[in-house]
Amino acid sequence: MEHTFGVSGKLIMNALVMYDRESGTLWSQFLSRGVKGEFTGRDLEIVPLVQTTYGEWLRQHPDTLVLDKGRRGSFDPYDSYYRNNSAGVIGESNGDTRLDRKDKVVGIGFDDGPSAFALSGLENNPVVNDTVAGRDVVIYYQRSTETALVYDRVLDGRSLEFEQVIDDDGTALLRDIATGSRFLPFTGRAIDGDLAGAQLERVHSVVSFWFAWSDFYPDTRLYPPA
Repeated sequence: MEHTFGVSGKLIMNALVMYDRESGTLWSQFLSRGVKGEFTGRDLEIVPLVQTTYGEWLRQHPDTLVLDKGRRGSFDPYDSYYRNNSAGVIGESNGDTRLDRKDKVVGIGFDDGPSAFALSGLENNPVVNDTVAGRDVVIYYQRSTETALVYDRVLDGRSLEFEQVIDDDGTALLRDIATGSRFLPFTGRAIDGDLAGAQLERVHSVVSFWFAWSDFYPDTRLYPPA
């Protein structure tokens, strides 16, 4: 069955709660899971997305179509919220002081060994090879746009180890140390070397304020360790 969703007006630890019009089930946006109603405990299928600037997205995908809902200008009504130190509408419940509450992290692992990678810790180390919840992953960070992407770094049963290299035109690439094959960070596709044409699988991740992530996952592992 295809479901259509709306905003319920409810919150779970400051995170939006949706409802589906067909069953009335309430769904946690942060957990991607039904929390009350007919489909309680059911998970929605995750479709990976890229959270980046429009300029960078357009550079990567010049043929992009844009949904125009009539908004004009660059004013963001939440700008003051981003700058202040408040923890959402109802405040934080965990109060983990390993980071400032409004520091941004990229979180992965979720219900199975959650880990958070502080964007500030990735600024001078934009490629991190790690294992989260038994899965070998690589985290890539583009500082200029605060874009964080996570890929499974296992290809054909072999775990790869990546480093960042800069192409002649200034483009940052991921390079597999063993084969020298180079991958586009925004697509995970190898463009040359022995692995040319190979595709890394995206791993579900979210970029979040620290207080929001640590509220849902108080036992999260933090990189770099505080």
